[in-house]
Amino acid sequence: MLQQNKSTQEINRGPIELEGSETRSLGSYLEIVRRQFPTILAITSSVVILALLFLFTAAPRYTSTASMVIDTRKVQLFQQQMLGDVAVDPATVLTQIEMLKSENVSQAVIRNFHLTEDPEFVGSGIVGRLLSLVGLSSGSKSASELELNRRALQRFERSREIKRVGLTYVMGISFTSRDPAKAARIANAIADAYIVDQLEAKYEATRRASVWLQDRIKELRIQASAARRAVVDFKTANNIVDTGKGLMTDQQIAEVNSQLVLAHASTAEASARLERMTEILKQGVPDASVADALKNDTIVKLRGQYVDMASKESIWTAKYGADHLAVLNLRTQMAEIRKNIVDELKRIRESYKSDYDIAVTREESIKASLANAVSESQSSNQAQIQLRDLDSSAQSYQAMYDNFLQRYMESVQQQSFPITEARVISSASTPLGKSYPNTLVILALAVLGGLILGLAAAIARDFSDRVFRTSGQVEDQLGANCLAILPLLGNDAPKPVLPWKAKTKSGGRKGKEFLRYVVDNPLSRFSEALRSIKVAIDLNSFVRENRVLATTSTMPSEGKSTVSSNLAQLMAHGGAKVILVDADLRNPSLSASLAPDATTGLVDVVAQRSSLDDAIQIDPSTQLAVLPAGSTSQLLHTNEILSSKAMQALISSLREKYDYVVLDLPPLAPVVDARVTSSYVDSYVFVVEWGKTKPDVIQHTLRSAPGIVDKILGVVLNKADTRMLARYESYQGRNYYQKYYARYGYAE
Repeated sequence: MLQQNKSTQEINRGPIELEGSETRSLGSYLEIVRRQFPTILAITSSVVILALLFLFTAAPRYTSTASMVIDTRKVQLFQQQMLGDVAVDPATVLTQIEMLKSENVSQAVIRNFHLTEDPEFVGSGIVGRLLSLVGLSSGSKSASELELNRRALQRFERSREIKRVGLTYVMGISFTSRDPAKAARIANAIADAYIVDQLEAKYEATRRASVWLQDRIKELRIQASAARRAVVDFKTANNIVDTGKGLMTDQQIAEVNSQLVLAHASTAEASARLERMTEILKQGVPDASVADALKNDTIVKLRGQYVDMASKESIWTAKYGADHLAVLNLRTQMAEIRKNIVDELKRIRESYKSDYDIAVTREESIKASLANAVSESQSSNQAQIQLRDLDSSAQSYQAMYDNFLQRYMESVQQQSFPITEARVISSASTPLGKSYPNTLVILALAVLGGLILGLAAAIARDFSDRVFRTSGQVEDQLGANCLAILPLLGNDAPKPVLPWKAKTKSGGRKGKEFLRYVVDNPLSRFSEALRSIKVAIDLNSFVRENRVLATTSTMPSEGKSTVSSNLAQLMAHGGAKVILVDADLRNPSLSASLAPDATTGLVDVVAQRSSLDDAIQIDPSTQLAVLPAGSTSQLLHTNEILSSKAMQALISSLREKYDYVVLDLPPLAPVVDARVTSSYVDSYVFVVEWGKTKPDVIQHTLRSAPGIVDKILGVVLNKADTRMLARYESYQGRNYYQKYYARYGYAE
């Protein structure tokens, strides 16, 4: 269950980093939160308190919102697109928003409500008031009208907010003020000022357009009339007749060209029929589809007779033979019918050829007529080109004149009835609640910010907490077992109500009471922790002899004397024969508390000035033998005494007489006395003050004492704050001991 101590080489390697120090897991951070919970709670509470103070002291502000929409129905109803009108699209809405933010609209509202006289808009503000209080206010006493106007405009723009509602054509106009009614009035006034500004802008644009269009129309009217007269004069001079559907020569060419197209089609059709008939003649007797296509009764009848005879000829040939007289007669008749069919087809072919010749002759005649018409048209092409230019110019001038005339009429109408695309769909009303400060948002941000600051402070504090607080830290950084964590003995120590409690005769000195605390409080948590040390000592005795025990520490006042005294008291109270030796010759505090009247002690026994029996004092309640330090006031080389052969012989003698020999040694860092005792000490109990002694100091001290390191039984964390310890190791908290201690009358 218990492991042997690490070797000297392992400790000399330096401090061992905590597991997971490079990459901390979520569990490690949760442990930090649990350990530093009071810090997090204190910082979060402070931030929340500051937020509450701000909420109680900040002046409330109220926001009222009006809604305005770009009305597309108005644009569709009045389609007179004048200068300045644009199609309604998302870009138009954004443009309208910027126009709402324009200085013209803001100045109109400022003038209407006389905001340059309102302290809310022209006041000096918090900074100005503070400067005026200390006499540092800058500038003249009475600001000019321009300064007041600019100051009111800046405050007005900071209090105003205009934004588009989603992807719609709706714009939200919000205004924030200390007076809720004023906020509603100004929000509505912004919307009204914008509509008035738009109407005035449109009216001015249409008025300017009307003046300009009127002058332009006069010029275009004169130019269009001159162009039309030029066309008429040119037609008269060149004998060009216009029938209303174009020039006469053009109509003639079009008609002849249409006739030529029809004649060419007729010729092609006749040629196709003639060629088809020539192909049929090559077949001899046409098939049924050809006969039906020709629609000739004679051919159809002759072909039917021929088909019947051919059928009979095939049957009779198979029945009577190919040379039979009846078969020969049938063949003669079939040849006659075939000849008649060919003659009829030739007649039809001659008819088709006649039609073809007529179509060719007609087509040639029409071509000649078309050539004559084209020849006549070409003679007047130059005149027609000039005519087209004149007519095009006349039409352009007329179109421009009509267009500008229509624009002029529209501008006149819009001057009498100007419209704007925007309209108010929801007027601003007096808000019922304040918009600033937002209590829920500020409290939420305060809690969140407090938690973040608290977590940051907790992590920084935990990372900078370079002391021992858990058994795991001891084992990881020192490579030694943590035998026990002893609670701090003080005002919060449990007070037993046992009838057999021994009364101390220390004259009320708390130091002596602590040195025999395990006897006075046998069921306390401190006593249970000492029992775990006793168990570790006994179990280690199975590996090696473990009868001479020594307690030491790194620095003074870490509680090694309290541990050694209570450990010896515990062993003696359990029935073992134990002697407690005060070997701290530089500061024999143990002797001063347990044997204040002693005249001889360890130094006298080693110097053979006194016998061992005369120097030993017995505790009547536990039968613990105590060997005080003796006369140490004139000693200069205490380390020589502890390393002497007489000292070793004394320890050997005590080893024979007692079950346990407990030495209270001086600390390692200030003096070297404890380092010379490794030759006769079996095991060392190393005491470390909880939450105070630095690990690097302990490691540096142990590197210089390899003899002690080899025999360290384990480390004892002393003076632990049980309330804080529960945050580092929950199983060390008081809640794990309360029920058991309560059975025996302890409050811990």
